[in-house]
Amino acid sequence: MAEFIEVHVTAGDRDEAERMCSAVVERRLASAAQVVAPISSTYWWAGEVRRSEEWLVFMKTTGDRFEELAACVRELHSYEVPQIIAVPLVYGTADYLEWIRRETSPGTGGWR
Repeated sequence: MAEFIEVHVTAGDRDEAERMCSAVVERRLASAAQVVAPISSTYWWAGEVRRSEEWLVFMKTTGDRFEELAACVRELHSYEVPQIIAVPLVYGTADYLEWIRRETSPGTGGWR
């Protein structure tokens, strides 16, 4: 897995999205998490095409924190099969990537 990743999660409502954001940041599983306004999703579920309004969450973290982050999301998520996917951060400024590393390291006290 890539050293730095952005994890994408969809949630059924804003409150659920905000709870996940708070949990992953407070547990230092992500350095930051953003909630995007409602999106319209179309997908297969239970043998039929469905449409729903969802909230999209972006979480910045390191590849080695993905499994713990995914477990935290599953613990808080209302979906039977939540979307938890990661894309590599191929490029980023050195100071921002260092900030991600620092803020997702257990026992850190924050940016200095």
